[in-house]
Amino acid sequence: MTVDLSYRDTILHKDTAETLPLGKEATPHAVAAMRVAINGMALMSPLTGIGQYTFNLVREMQAMRLAPWLFYATDWRQDLRPPVLPGIDIAKNTIKRLIPRAYVVQRLFLQQFFLRGARRHDIQLYHEPNFMSYRFGGPTVVTVHDLAWLRFPETQPADRVREMNRIMPETVKRAAHIMVPSEFVRGEVIDHYGLRPDQVTASLLGVAPAFRPMSAEQCAQTLMRYDLQHGQYMLAVATLEPRKNLNTVLAAFSRLPQAIRQRYPLVIVGMRGWGQGLSSAGLPQMIAKGEVRLTGYVPQADLPGLYAGARLFAYPSLYEGFGLPPLEAMACGVPVIVSDRASLPEVVGDAGVLTEALDDQSMTQHMLALVENDVLHRRLSIAGVERAQTFTWRRCAERTLEVYAKVLAAV
Repeated sequence: MTVDLSYRDTILHKDTAETLPLGKEATPHAVAAMRVAINGMALMSPLTGIGQYTFNLVREMQAMRLAPWLFYATDWRQDLRPPVLPGIDIAKNTIKRLIPRAYVVQRLFLQQFFLRGARRHDIQLYHEPNFMSYRFGGPTVVTVHDLAWLRFPETQPADRVREMNRIMPETVKRAAHIMVPSEFVRGEVIDHYGLRPDQVTASLLGVAPAFRPMSAEQCAQTLMRYDLQHGQYMLAVATLEPRKNLNTVLAAFSRLPQAIRQRYPLVIVGMRGWGQGLSSAGLPQMIAKGEVRLTGYVPQADLPGLYAGARLFAYPSLYEGFGLPPLEAMACGVPVIVSDRASLPEVVGDAGVLTEALDDQSMTQHMLALVENDVLHRRLSIAGVERAQTFTWRRCAERTLEVYAKVLAAV
């Protein structure tokens, strides 16, 4: 499949002004008048990729005079502070354990709350930022972040694969427009669902201003909390699940000379996901020696310092619809090693190291090069910062608002 990158070349050029003019339908007055609903439930848990997308998209829209209504399960609000529901995770897990096909029951329950709120707030357009949309009487825009459940079903929970296969064809059929985070996913969605190119828009994601190069002094407080030294560790940030392919990072790291493993420990940041995200035979021994450190989920405020203090960043994911962590690392001036699959070449370009996802020997050599070759390290550090500057959440929001305006104009 040929990937059309003309959108990146024209819309996201480095020299483009920070705020692009909106299309003729999306004037500031028209934007302010829109009555839009966005599913905010991804904001109710620790923020991973979809939560970050939702948060930053809404924040930029608010700065552009649109105040969308956010659907937080049984609550509707126009701010980014989801309601505090004590014990909600325990309750959800209990329901999953006790009720067969609990996900279906939950969706039926939430569907009713969604329709009531949409009527109460006179919603004109509904944007579902997390794949599967609820039924709505008006136009729906759906963000499809990837087709992982189709391309790599073995790396997903079986019940999720089953529900995605059941619901997504209907979701796509109902949608007035599909948003995707990359031209790679745009091509996949068009091909798989047989859509016209004008039905699917790529709106590349952004990187928040907090992610920037920092000195050892600027990182000191964050690194102190994790007992790390600036420039003296390797980093991986990902949910611990099979698709992230962290076992290749561990295998590559284990091949390094022991002196390097001790001087540059591997820090893996991320909460446990589905399945065996880490199953390397030598992992317990490397943890015992302090060569590998697992932090679990860390507060969002700590991530910029953890990125900026790393010597290198590794991300050999088997499949990504975009890949925010490598972009965040590049924005912090940290050289990245990523797999050459899916959307990652589109995001990283020639500003990072691309390698075959399962080739741990090649990754070992790239790790060694970035530890030992300061000239290479500096070149990729500078290139990464420059590339990351072409990705902004403002542009993502502008592109999205243009889609809203066109959809509403066609009603």
